[in-house]
Amino acid sequence: MVSEPEKELRFTRSGQAVGFAVLGAIWIGAAVTLLATGMYRGDHPELPHPLWALPCLGLASGCFWLTRHLAKHAYLILTPLGLEIFPFFFPSKNLRLVLWQEMFSVEISEDEKWLTLHFNEEKSSGLHLSLKPIDRKFRSLLAKAMLGRVSRRNA
Repeated sequence: MVSEPEKELRFTRSGQAVGFAVLGAIWIGAAVTLLATGMYRGDHPELPHPLWALPCLGLASGCFWLTRHLAKHAYLILTPLGLEIFPFFFPSKNLRLVLWQEMFSVEISEDEKWLTLHFNEEKSSGLHLSLKPIDRKFRSLLAKAMLGRVSRRNA
């Protein structure tokens, strides 16, 4: 949305991507195991057919595609206008932009797993966002940027 992307801070779902990369590696291991046991199928007919490796390879490629997609595309973007939130399903269609003027205060949980945006002084309306999809080492950067921006606006 911003014509100057150098003024943005992008946070991807890289924390979720790691899990799918591990799952893809497990499916690759299953496929290799099925292919390797196929050599002994003549002596042991009860072993599974090596063609069962194909569904495993398909699932592995799906996991690796999802890993790339999660690591590449944004989950949260801090722009000069506000905070852009991209949901997991249909992110371009269901994008939510929260303007800085709408935010009264911001809270980050102690363990940096939750971000709460308050829209009024009573803290009765707002948004509650999970930070679990973001890699752990980038959560403190997001917290510092959000708290700094909102406190500067309220000062």
